[in-house]
Amino acid sequence: MNKQLSFGQSVALFIGIIVLLFVSMFVMKSEPHIPLLAGTAIVATCLHLFGFSWKELEEAILKGIRSAIMPIIILGLIGILIAVWMMSGTVPTILYVGLEYINPQHFAISALFITIIVSMFTGSSFTTVSTVGVALMGMAIAMGVNPVLAAGAVISGACLGDKMSPLSDTTSFAPAVAGVQLFTHIQNMLYTTIPALFLTIIFFIFVPQTGGATSSSIMEMQQALQASFHIHILTILSPAVVLYCSIRRKPIIPTLAVGIVSGLLVALFVQGETSVSTWFQVMQNGYKGEVSSDLVASIVHRGGLQSMLSSISLILIALALGGLLQHCGVIRAVFERFVQPLRNPSHIVLASGSSAIAVNALTGEQYLSILLPGQMFKEEFSRRQIPLRTLSRTLEDCGTLINPLIPWGVSGAFFAVTLGVPVVEYIPYAIFLWVSPLITFSYAYLPKLKRISLGDALQSKSSS
Repeated sequence: MNKQLSFGQSVALFIGIIVLLFVSMFVMKSEPHIPLLAGTAIVATCLHLFGFSWKELEEAILKGIRSAIMPIIILGLIGILIAVWMMSGTVPTILYVGLEYINPQHFAISALFITIIVSMFTGSSFTTVSTVGVALMGMAIAMGVNPVLAAGAVISGACLGDKMSPLSDTTSFAPAVAGVQLFTHIQNMLYTTIPALFLTIIFFIFVPQTGGATSSSIMEMQQALQASFHIHILTILSPAVVLYCSIRRKPIIPTLAVGIVSGLLVALFVQGETSVSTWFQVMQNGYKGEVSSDLVASIVHRGGLQSMLSSISLILIALALGGLLQHCGVIRAVFERFVQPLRNPSHIVLASGSSAIAVNALTGEQYLSILLPGQMFKEEFSRRQIPLRTLSRTLEDCGTLINPLIPWGVSGAFFAVTLGVPVVEYIPYAIFLWVSPLITFSYAYLPKLKRISLGDALQSKSSS
């Protein structure tokens, strides 16, 4: 594609998309699917009027959609895995034990640290949310804890562990793009992670936790679980296998497949579910067993391939739009124009982080939000003697962590459907995700913190 868009054309497209999405989602309260689809059609039409052929536009859309293939496969397998773990008694067993030992008054803190630990060992927020996250959400409902608060704690912990784990894909990807050693990157992220974690802990300590579930109601739910499932230690076999494969850095698709197969074996030998046709029905449409308690039924009747179709369609549309914006040069035309006149090193850090956030919002893809700003700003950071570790940290804080806050983002769409809480509702409670970028920008501007972020650039500026 040799056609070059002007700065004005690119800005017009940006503004049009933002206005359309804002009015549709926050004023008209609509789901993001149709506004995004309309935005894709409008952008494609405008690009055609700007000189791109339909063949070029189709190629750009297909390139964007190709990046969605792996997330779509993963989402589908996770939907199946959740349903199988309901049928096998895995989640009901975790729910039963959790109701016994977790104090409702300290639920959010407990959920935060449980998901941090699991995510650190697995290196995956997706795996953490779809396993212990689902069980924790069930406990929250059973205990009368606000589900939105519970989702915020689960997502904050899962994303913190993912961000800091050397096993995480994004934690390896960000320093690779910026040209920094992995453990230098992880060590440097402590400057923003520790304050953000401290503020998150303070928030979850003081925010109201529970709606007042009584001990008798919890006991009734445990009795309903015992009546509907065989509560047994063997039901934990399947998640143990998944965690083991994740720790050993096995590929995600075989790991999920092993989790599904082992879950079916547990359903066969522990729960006595011998009907293969029932297995297929559960994997397709989710678990729908006979449960005496309506509350317990609302927790365990979920999962299945069909439950993920809304998220899958949203991701396809978002990445089709992202393909147009990326491969037709819209994003680069805007960002390069903004970067060139910047002189202050602090402004460069702010611009790189803001670019990662903007790419997230426009494409819904966290890897693009790391790759594109990383490519655009790496030379500027080196030329201005700003440590590249600051770039990699900024990309992680504003790229990886912002994606779950975007309703049409890959992570946001997945977390919303898996936990049953819309993105716009859990945003205020996923405090770690939006506090971290604020701390990143604070390091670039607050006098006593600048040295950590800007390094030699300050010394060079002061000596000149």
